[in-house]
Amino acid sequence: MADRIAYSIPEFAAAVGLGKSLIYELVKRGEIPSIRVGRRILIPRSAAEEWLRRKMEEQK
Repeated sequence: MADRIAYSIPEFAAAVGLGKSLIYELVKRGEIPSIRVGRRILIPRSAAEEWLRRKMEEQK
């Protein structure tokens, strides 16, 4: 995931192996920080990495 500075929801969903609808829901609830550019929703790489770190910590 380190080659891009931001990911669309389909790109992020594919990268983490989750469904697009789940990622859309997590973004809507504010669990995954995102930005809107026009009609597109982007997840900054730093936000994606932080979300993954938090999920790993929750598993411990």
